[in-house]
Amino acid sequence: MKKIAFKLAGLALSSSLLLAGCSGANSNTSSNSSDSGKLKVYTSFYPMYDFAKKIGGDKVEVENLVPAGVEPHDWEPSTKDIAKLGESNVFIYNGAGMESWVEKLDGTFKEGKVSLVEASKGVKLIEAKESDHHEEGHEDGKHEDGKHEDEHSHEHEGKYDPHTWLDPENAKIEMNNIKDAFIKADPKNKDTYEKNYQDNAKKLDELNKKFKDSLSNTKKKEVVVSHSAFAYMLNKYGINQLGIEGLSPDSEPDASRMAEITKFAKEHDVKYIFFEELVNPKVSETIAKEVGAKTEVLNPLEGLTDKQVKDGEDYFSIMNKNLEVLIKALN
Repeated sequence: MKKIAFKLAGLALSSSLLLAGCSGANSNTSSNSSDSGKLKVYTSFYPMYDFAKKIGGDKVEVENLVPAGVEPHDWEPSTKDIAKLGESNVFIYNGAGMESWVEKLDGTFKEGKVSLVEASKGVKLIEAKESDHHEEGHEDGKHEDGKHEDEHSHEHEGKYDPHTWLDPENAKIEMNNIKDAFIKADPKNKDTYEKNYQDNAKKLDELNKKFKDSLSNTKKKEVVVSHSAFAYMLNKYGINQLGIEGLSPDSEPDASRMAEITKFAKEHDVKYIFFEELVNPKVSETIAKEVGAKTEVLNPLEGLTDKQVKDGEDYFSIMNKNLEVLIKALN
């Protein structure tokens, strides 16, 4: 957990941030505490929001920056969003290169009042393959074992797969980091945060065992996915993913990549091509038609649709649905 103290980029931007802060004065107080006395928490995107809600319970007020139904890879905060962050107690982001905009934040956060939580700190990261991205990784300070370096997330952008939360064991580490941050910011409610963490840690252990028991001995060991987000979920159980797109689902594959994927799917008798609800399924549907396969949703939990929010879906319900479709596809 680190204290945020980003530098101002310039006078013009400083003024815009100040105006944005004034426009949001009705919802943010100078004391960095909500009217209810609860911790005021902002999160970068859905998994961080869900984890914060689970750990904080009724002792925190959590607001997610990326709206429901929006794919977070290319999202960036507005000046109004940045101003709100400066009036929070805790700001939680995943790190590992997921939120490239974090390092671009301009403005000065209240010293000693806002805590920055890089939830993935302590997670053993998976290095991105050359086929996963088109940007060169950073070579300085490289760890051969792929362990997380104690630096800001921009150090990992393009170098590691950022989808850490899809491994239940990693989710447990991230929840623990969030719990520690809440206790430091609000020690009087330590027992609540500890209990909520222990309850969810038990559920994550059970989920991890369920994945291991179900996927370790499947008939098939290959899946085709819309983008290469599932290494943490699959590699540990011996399942290999081939991504139609790389680590960020923001571009369509060229003809040679399409041919490579089609060949792979035919050679491995792939019966399901996975797509995501927040990304256009056109390419997945084209490949499925070409190889005589069906399409199915495999959710990277980068965000929920409005319907999923209304239906009360969460990390555990979506992960269990992911497991169900994987069992169907691999057996």
